[in-house]
Amino acid sequence: MTTPLLETRRLSIRFGGLVAVNGVDLRLAAGEVLIIIGPNGAGKSTLFNMISGIYRPSSGAVHLNGHDITGRPAHRIAASGIARTFQSSRLFNDLTLVDNVVIGMHTRTRTGVIDALLRPRRARAELDAAAERAGALIRLVSADLYERRHALAGTLPQADRRRLEIARALASDPKVILLDEPSSGMDERDTDALIKDIHTVMAERPGLSFIIIEHDMRLVAALPERVMVIDYGEKIAEGHFSEVRLLPRVQEAYLGQKAAHA
Repeated sequence: MTTPLLETRRLSIRFGGLVAVNGVDLRLAAGEVLIIIGPNGAGKSTLFNMISGIYRPSSGAVHLNGHDITGRPAHRIAASGIARTFQSSRLFNDLTLVDNVVIGMHTRTRTGVIDALLRPRRARAELDAAAERAGALIRLVSADLYERRHALAGTLPQADRRRLEIARALASDPKVILLDEPSSGMDERDTDALIKDIHTVMAERPGLSFIIIEHDMRLVAALPERVMVIDYGEKIAEGHFSEVRLLPRVQEAYLGQKAAHA
């Protein structure tokens, strides 16, 4: 069997007496897209937090390219090739779009503070190259966003903030990108544009893998890949969306959530 690019084995985490994620197995190949769906509070973002090093698992393991990265600090996992976005925006509002993306390159730049002081010309050359590459990444994600690349991030509407976060995630040359509800706060028009943007990135970076947490079923259906369903911290189904959505346990998980909010 081919070694997966990313794999979790019986991944679990407990907060006191609460089991937030319980024994989740996940396999992701290079160039593959995996969509994770499930009701609010099911443990989806907590799973991301364990994979990306924000939380240390209580048990189980995370492997990247066959190497155990379980419990490594988040910055080391990012340097290993896993980038992510968050449900809430984490942009620097007082910096330009280009500067926000350049910050995402910190795991790949060689010039530190001492080098910048001792070799200012070299530091400037690296910064100029980083800014040029940042512009190219913004253009890859959205041509419209590229036209505003020198604007402050704080001036962007929600949909464009999401696009900029994807460009910043790309800046670290990741092997895997974890997108946490990228369509949150978008209307149908913005979601359609996001779907197109994701397809563009997938076409330009065929070896890049994605795991996407999403509630918008239009986006899920538009990405014809595997879907994993999590409920109460456990994986309850996995397969193609057209099949998974018809499973009684999956329907029960969503209907139960709707009933609770009725």
